[in-house]
Amino acid sequence: MKHGIVRWTGPLSMLSETDRNLLLHRTTEGDFDLRQRVSVILARVRVGKDAALFELALELDRVRLRALEVPREEWKKALSSTAPALLQGLRRAHDNIARAHQAFRPQACELETEPGVRVGRRPDPLGRVGVYAPGGRAAYPSSVLMGAVPARVAGVREIIVCSPPSESGLPLPVVLTAAELAQVDKVFAIGGAGAIGAMAYGTESIPRVDRIVGPGNAYVAEAKLQVSSMVGIDAPAGPSEILAIAEEHADLEAIARELLAQAEHDPQASVVALAIGEAVAKGILGALERRLPRTRRADIIRESLRTRSAVLWVDSIDEAVRFSNEFAPEHLLLAVPEPEQVLSQVRNAGTVFLGETSSVAFGDYLTGSNHVLPTGGLARSYSGLSTLDFMRWTSYQQVTLKAAERLSRDVEALAEAEGLFAHAEAARAWRKRK
Repeated sequence: MKHGIVRWTGPLSMLSETDRNLLLHRTTEGDFDLRQRVSVILARVRVGKDAALFELALELDRVRLRALEVPREEWKKALSSTAPALLQGLRRAHDNIARAHQAFRPQACELETEPGVRVGRRPDPLGRVGVYAPGGRAAYPSSVLMGAVPARVAGVREIIVCSPPSESGLPLPVVLTAAELAQVDKVFAIGGAGAIGAMAYGTESIPRVDRIVGPGNAYVAEAKLQVSSMVGIDAPAGPSEILAIAEEHADLEAIARELLAQAEHDPQASVVALAIGEAVAKGILGALERRLPRTRRADIIRESLRTRSAVLWVDSIDEAVRFSNEFAPEHLLLAVPEPEQVLSQVRNAGTVFLGETSSVAFGDYLTGSNHVLPTGGLARSYSGLSTLDFMRWTSYQQVTLKAAERLSRDVEALAEAEGLFAHAEAARAWRKRK
């Protein structure tokens, strides 16, 4: 089950229980030391507020900040200096994200469950949300758009962005450009666990938010988990991952490109190919070997392939889908004939790409679907970011007098069975009005 380039190769049926568990149980939980360090940072921010944020910027980012909030003119300056090709791509991404999420907005629903009994649910936007945007070696303006645009479409009143300062004391210009395009309300030059604490607790400069979204490093992910008891967060995030199901007619070079693209994110990324037949698996391995030396982030990719990646083969597409539903990947690529039919069997995946021409790279940037997705098997219970994450539901109900009289006897019986006698009296009273 070993191969020089990928940790696991061979038939899926021969994978040992230990190796299968390592592949399936991709924990998103940080180690004890990390949790302790994050707890200390959060406590400092909760008590020290702005002063603690200035100290953390100096200690961790080696930047002496003059202010936390970034002036609006700096956003506009960044926008005007952005290369035309990049600006075009960002505008196109913005428009497609807005178009898709507008179409997916939840709708109010109301019905009469029986005569005189009306119940309903109404989606209401959150008041204020925070979008975290990584900086430094991992600057993702696309993630600013993926967080801020759906929030704006949902009708959120105020959107703030936190992103680490560069040497200039400001977030990277491309992040500011995305913030300007998304028309967020405020940008703050603060990053890491401190930024998460500031948005969760509030400081003199940074307002407390109702939900925090956006990717980040292990410190950011751990901080979001630790504040999740008092503020909403998106799905707990870990390293990127892809599972590709490929059959004999698939473009194996394309499959290799997709695996390498996800592996370049992080040494802990998980990339898995499930081939229908041994020959297809060997073809994918060969394509990986040919392409890897030519990639610009080869060191990261090699580590990812050695750590938690696999090229395995199965006898049928049905077997592959059963494993995929157990694996619950962030990205699922179906390089099979009639992928729409296979899609009907998929139950656990962050997002599904139908056919090898549907590159994950397109979804990461331009299709309009959201790229903030559950990892580590959490697609079993979480969905990708959407307008739903920026809304809460208000439920309401109305009971007419005639309906109250009809409901009262059954409610009285149920309440008394549970020992809630005041409830029983509240229901019984409406029969006495006859």
